[in-house]
Parts: sequence; C-alpha cells; structure tokens
Amino acid sequence: MSAAFLPEPPQSPAAKAAYEDDLSSDGYVNNLTRVWCWRPDVLMSFQNTRAELLSASTLSAREVAVLVSATAAARGDSYCSLAWGVRLAGMSDEETAAAVLRGDEAALSERETALADWSRRVVTDPNATTGADTQRLRDAGLNDREIFEATTLIAFRLAFSTVNDALGARPDAQLVENAPELVREAVTFGRPA
Repeated sequence: MSAAFLPEPPQSPAAKAAYEDDLSSDGYVNNLTRVWCWRPDVLMSFQNTRAELLSASTLSAREVAVLVSATAAARGDSYCSLAWGVRLAGMSDEETAAAVLRGDEAALSERETALADWSRRVVTDPNATTGADTQRLRDAGLNDREIFEATTLIAFRLAFSTVNDALGARPDAQLVENAPELVREAVTFGRPA
C-alpha cells in the first residue's frame, strides 16, 4: 500500500534537510513529509509560521496538545490524531489522550475543556460560533489574544490535515506501533496506517 497518492518527490537540498530532520527526531521519514516535500519551502513556511505563533503564546504545551488532538479528531484525521494523541499522552496519560480523541473532556481542566469544545465547534461549523462561545473561553480563563491564537492554530491544523488527507498521507506504521494502546483504539476514523 502506498504511503500517499503522490510518488516520492524530487530530491533537493530542502527536501533532504526535511528528511534528515525526521530521521533525527523520529528515526524515519514521515509519510506526510514525503507529501509536503513536493514544496519543501511551503512546509518550512508553515512550520515557521506555526512556531512563530506559539513562541509568544501563553497557551501551555498541554493546552496546545488538547487543542490539536480535539481538532484532528473532529476533522477525522487519523494521522494527526495519532501523532498529537501520543504527545498528549506523554503530557498526561493515555486515558486522558484517548478520551480527548473520543470527545470526552472529563479529565481536562476548565481551560482545556473550553479549548477542546472550541476546537470541535470551529471544525464542524465555524459560521455557527457566537459571542457566547468566545465568552465561555473567557470565563474559563482565556484572554482574547489566547482565543485568537487558539483559533489560528485550529485553522492551521485544518489546512495541514486537509493537504495530508486529500493527498492520501497514511499514518506511519512506526507512529501506530509506538502509540499507547488506548490512543490507537480511540482513532477509529481516517486513513489506516
């Protein structure tokens, strides 16, 4: 089974650098990197913009992991759900991560619950959000800048997931093998590994 609908991209210094980054961080080249290396400059721009957004953000790493996990799951993206579910499990536990992927917020803080709910609302129907929804985020302790940052992260994840999913990027076998059992079991949607 192919890793994606596109063949291996042409090699270039930028693609080679992206592959080497994956090898040093993960021990293998990610299927999504192979897809994005048709335009490694765009991949780098996306990564840099996301890093810039987070560099000055007061959202915690765990809040970002909750936000992205909830977004990917609501989008039905198995690849990012597994990747971010693993990250969230490392910051909490596999039960909490699996629960977020299933839409259960019982083990989350008030801020995390509000962010997970906001993620699902933005993914399913951004035109249906209301001022009351943003007020719920404020009531949970998020300031307006954090609300903007969270919404932008959701939008970035939707764009990234759309490219991966539309071009058939399958979750890496290594990612699935290394995911905690409960996280794997919670991801019952999207493309198989």
